[in-house]
Amino acid sequence: LPLPLKKPKTQEAEEGSSVIFEAETEKPDAKVKWQCNSKDIASDSKYIIAADGNKHSLTIKVITKEDASVYAVIAGGSKVKFELKVVSQPGGRLRCCCCAFEVSVCSPTDTRQDLTGLFTEKPQSGEVTVGENITFVAKVNAESLLKKPTVKWFKGKWMDLASKSGKHLQLKETYDRNTKVYTFEMHIIAAKANFAGGYRCEVSSKDKFDSCNFDLTVHEMRKSSTDGNDDSGELDFSTLLKKRTVQVHTETDVDVWNILSQAPPTEYEKIAFQYGITDLRGMLKRLKKMKKDEKKSEAFLKKLDPAYQVSKGHKIKLAVEVANSDIEVKWLKNGQEIQPTGRYIFESVGNMRYLTINHCSLADDAAYSCKVGDEKCTTELFVKEPPVLVVKNLEDQMVMKGERVELECEVSEEGANVKWEKDGVELTRDESFKYRFKKDGCKHVLIINEATKEDCGHYKVKTNGGESVAEVLVQEKELEVYQSIADLTVKAKDQAVFKCEVSDENVRGTWYKNGVEVKPDARVNITHIGRIHKLTIDDVKPEDEGDYTFVPDGYAFNLSAKLNFLEVKIDYVPRQDPPKIHLDCMGRTAESTIVVVAGNKLRLDVPITGDPAPTVIWTKGEKVRQMEGLSLPAHASVSTHVHLLTFTSFYGRIHVETTKGHCVFTIECAERQDEGIYSVVVRNPAGEDTADIHVKVVDVPDPPMAPTILSVGEDSCVVQWEPPLLDGGQPIIGYVLERKKLKSYRWMRLNFDPYPETTYEAKRMIEGVPYEMRVYAVNSIGMSRHSPASQPFVPIAPTSEPLGLCVDDVSDTSITLKWRRPERIGSADLEGYGIEYCKEGTDEWIPAMEGLTERTSTVIKGLTTGDKLQFRVRAYNMAGPSAPATLAQPVTIREIMQRPKIWLPRNLRQTLIKKVGDTMNIVIPFQGKPRPKVTWSKDGEPLDPTIASVRNSEVDTIFFIRKTERKHSGKYELQVQIENVEDKAAVTLQVVDLPGPPEALKIVDTWGFNVALEWKPPKDNGNCEITGYTIQKADKKTMEWYTVHDQYRRTHCVVSDLIMGNEYVFRVFSINLVGLSPEPYCTKDSVYIQKTGIIYKPPNYKDHDFTEAPKFTRPLVDRSVIAGYNATLSCAVRGIPKPKVTWYKNKMDISNEAKYRMISKQGVLTLEIRKPCPFDGGVYTCKAVNDSGEDTVECKLEVRRK
Repeated sequence: LPLPLKKPKTQEAEEGSSVIFEAETEKPDAKVKWQCNSKDIASDSKYIIAADGNKHSLTIKVITKEDASVYAVIAGGSKVKFELKVVSQPGGRLRCCCCAFEVSVCSPTDTRQDLTGLFTEKPQSGEVTVGENITFVAKVNAESLLKKPTVKWFKGKWMDLASKSGKHLQLKETYDRNTKVYTFEMHIIAAKANFAGGYRCEVSSKDKFDSCNFDLTVHEMRKSSTDGNDDSGELDFSTLLKKRTVQVHTETDVDVWNILSQAPPTEYEKIAFQYGITDLRGMLKRLKKMKKDEKKSEAFLKKLDPAYQVSKGHKIKLAVEVANSDIEVKWLKNGQEIQPTGRYIFESVGNMRYLTINHCSLADDAAYSCKVGDEKCTTELFVKEPPVLVVKNLEDQMVMKGERVELECEVSEEGANVKWEKDGVELTRDESFKYRFKKDGCKHVLIINEATKEDCGHYKVKTNGGESVAEVLVQEKELEVYQSIADLTVKAKDQAVFKCEVSDENVRGTWYKNGVEVKPDARVNITHIGRIHKLTIDDVKPEDEGDYTFVPDGYAFNLSAKLNFLEVKIDYVPRQDPPKIHLDCMGRTAESTIVVVAGNKLRLDVPITGDPAPTVIWTKGEKVRQMEGLSLPAHASVSTHVHLLTFTSFYGRIHVETTKGHCVFTIECAERQDEGIYSVVVRNPAGEDTADIHVKVVDVPDPPMAPTILSVGEDSCVVQWEPPLLDGGQPIIGYVLERKKLKSYRWMRLNFDPYPETTYEAKRMIEGVPYEMRVYAVNSIGMSRHSPASQPFVPIAPTSEPLGLCVDDVSDTSITLKWRRPERIGSADLEGYGIEYCKEGTDEWIPAMEGLTERTSTVIKGLTTGDKLQFRVRAYNMAGPSAPATLAQPVTIREIMQRPKIWLPRNLRQTLIKKVGDTMNIVIPFQGKPRPKVTWSKDGEPLDPTIASVRNSEVDTIFFIRKTERKHSGKYELQVQIENVEDKAAVTLQVVDLPGPPEALKIVDTWGFNVALEWKPPKDNGNCEITGYTIQKADKKTMEWYTVHDQYRRTHCVVSDLIMGNEYVFRVFSINLVGLSPEPYCTKDSVYIQKTGIIYKPPNYKDHDFTEAPKFTRPLVDRSVIAGYNATLSCAVRGIPKPKVTWYKNKMDISNEAKYRMISKQGVLTLEIRKPCPFDGGVYTCKAVNDSGEDTVECKLEVRRK
């Protein structure tokens, strides 16, 4: 091969200058190719390629920054690489190469700075609504351009949109010949939300370049919400939840460079956000320019690694090992020498040199070099910012329509960037300022000014180190009744007051009596103070009796109560008339029932008559409240006609007042224990009278017991609770449920209308997050206090069913089943698999084993032969069993007959060669059911147990010889038999050993300085072919043996170049596959080399002319091939000297085309066409030329489509 004698060297040149690379080859006519970035270079206005004999040169004119690359020169089969480094001109805008690794404070929008203003019209930023179309236009004037401009469209920093053309993106190009203006258009069709972002348009023409950045904003379509669409977006969010990882673990240090080098370019931006890389473009640029081929260094024994990574605030130690322990080194940062300080510490220990950087910051992200004399090694230090974590999570919120919503979180770093998403769609500031983003140090707040039903959903805040999710529920404002109006029973001339309290103080209402609106007048007064509405009727008359209703404005419900008029009938009673109680309850029975709400005032006004004035006694059960015979406390007062007694302690809430003609019994702030039958007894000397009044105290119910969680799902749970022990005297009409995250303090109400059942399925929860539940009981009076919280639970879905359940084997009493892991595992770990079987015709599933198995296969034993069984497998996790995977049909438990078959391994199908003393251990698998009979034999005879050991199993047989001997060679036959069916296979074993020495070595002839030897092959060839001989000679004076011929295959040879005057003896070793024979065969006689006395003059012969014109001994043959598969055309040629071969396609030279590969070996010429297409069909010609003539041959190639 014409290897270059002089290799091109790496050079450094300034922009605008020229550079020459030179190379020399051994042969002057060697074919040399130059490449740049593995692409061939041809002579043009930029490159000049010259050749002068064996000297070759490459000249690059007017160097630009883009010329800095890796070049190569190829001569024959040798390839030498070299580099061109380009530095900016003094005072120029471009930095020098050594400073190219410097980290800029803000990432540049483009790596190329030499903009020339090629655009005559730049694409402008635009806005579009989802589903609509938009077009971006760029125009370039080509009057001053030598070459047609090339335009590339990018999204982000490096996503080339040329590969994305299709349904939603089309690129168009037009040219106006009159104005010489190129128009480039990018059409975005049916825009999607993820199309939003920054775009870039680049135009280049030879050494000119220009670029323009523009933005695309995509607005969501306005959606009209309805009351029945509360769960909109739930499905999409559930899909996102399945991918959410809720495990919290300590982050391990990762090498971002390794991740970037293995990831596709489309993932670079995502990785940069995840690991906090602020200058990703600078990082990739510096890594790309690092040298890949390390040259052997004389000054360094161990160089710096190509790159190092350290977390912000940590320290790092850079180490090199130098060859001279006394030499001084210099440390450089971006080409500038570093001076030792408190942060930069230099150490020297033996041959090791250390640079320690303490408290690394982003300013330390740079290129570092260690310099020894003129030699230096360089590395890159990348400072990684710690990931931003969410310290305080978002809280679920439930607000009413129109209220303000603030979602607040706290992150670990001030000024960190966060992303807000709603149901997986990123939120941005829109024109209406619906969403406001507030940042205060580590706190980040998302503000929704006026919440609507459309704002319901899951909101997520994301950083590069974590995320948090919260749910926002927006409800229509519902009016709650805090205090309802109660029935009243009053007598004439008294005052009746109906009072109720609602949740909204701004709600007005209307009072009705028997369906007719009540108008205020002198006796009727209607008031509204805050949340309290009152209807007051003074001087009650009989016509005021009726049903009174309060209807809140704008709400479809009402509050009703009844006013009962107590008519007092006064009859003239003569003196000494017995007392009488006058209770007129409008046709009711004497035993009246009065209902009072707990906490309200109970007043019983009973008219009485009698002369003299009777004594009044009140009793409840057996307890007597009597005015007579009691000593009055100090604070009680008595008048002539009014007997007022105020009880203390137990009786502190009870008042009894007697006036002329009636008695009043009052209980302040009624309680449940006040419920019962109250009796009033009036007595005087003329007699007595009694009446019973039933008082019923109603209240809100007691709180239910703590609810229990029956089951959990992927985003739901089923909760159950028991009704409260006391219903407050009114039937329970339903329950209200609330839930909250375990680590949160905010409870979210799940239903606003009372839920009548005691089992409820709560939905719209986040898988993997712990929750708690509590319950309120509701009756007609109001809502109870909340129950104790349930035990914490985590919504987890069962796994999907196991995949690929199949029967692997069946015997008379057992079956082997196999399956694969479920496709979806979920956030909980897989606990194992449960296997069950069921007899055909029954529904009883019987566990096949106790507990669960973690393996994906099992053997079920102890089955009854002949039973037809169905099997199923279910996967278990914390949420319970998955859906079962079943077989397509029942399986009959019976051994299946399987023909015997030997699966002889490929390496045993040829002769197995072993050396004497080696161990032989072969395993041959087979199949067959029931278990087949295995028999070994040697050379047709039964195998002797002393020769080899045999172990058989149900699926294979093992043949073992501990120490092989020559007698073990032979043909071994394996027979596998089931009843009358059998299969056979043979293994040939050849045990080889070292050969014996050759026979009958003798000296045949001697002349001049040459000796002819001859011998016979050895009698013992070691059980393998003799591959050659080794011939040695020795001078009888020293008897030191020297090898003359090695691996010599003939049995006679000539030993030349013997020394005159010496006496020689010879010996021969035989060689086989194992090695040399242990002993040689030596000549019995010696040979003495005589001195020559006559000078031999050979005759002069005329040199024979061996030249021959090229001639094809094997022509090309017409071929028809299939497109896409490599094809070859072959022919054979002879000629002296070796002819030069050229291939043509349709009379066009194809020697330099990369699609074709030309091979020449021993006169056989082959043209390989790589993956031909129909275009490659045609007439191919091969032409051979030398000094004596030329010859051609051709054929026709047809390429057929697949």
